[in-house]
Amino acid sequence: MGMIQEFKEFAVKGNVVDMAVGIIIGAAFGKIVSVLVEGVIMPPIGMLLGGVDFSDLFINLGSGTYETLAAAEKAGAPVIKIGSFINEIISFTIVAFAVFLLVKGVNSLKRKEEEKPEEPPKPSEEILLLREIRDQLKK
Repeated sequence: MGMIQEFKEFAVKGNVVDMAVGIIIGAAFGKIVSVLVEGVIMPPIGMLLGGVDFSDLFINLGSGTYETLAAAEKAGAPVIKIGSFINEIISFTIVAFAVFLLVKGVNSLKRKEEEKPEEPPKPSEEILLLREIRDQLKK
């Protein structure tokens, strides 16, 4: 029974829940970035480079010749998907930059908290009473 209780304590800790939420949001963000790269960023870049479709770039390692990546894959030819690799590098760069901005923002907030001057602690009841007596004696 001790192991089950220990697991419950571990699973309910705030850090584990925060990590799970981060992983779920990260996965969704990754999908958004993939669509952004493949559907928004790469088509104009391909157009500027003379109508190149990066998703269809491949190096054929087989003996036959194929017009498209889909045709090579259908024939079972060994290929290096260089276009997919380029898309993933761009996706990684976007995600890394987004994480950098997030960390930079969090660090900025931490610095602001550290810069705030701390309020001096309020004097205890005894000190307040002693000050009051002192002030009365001065009068």
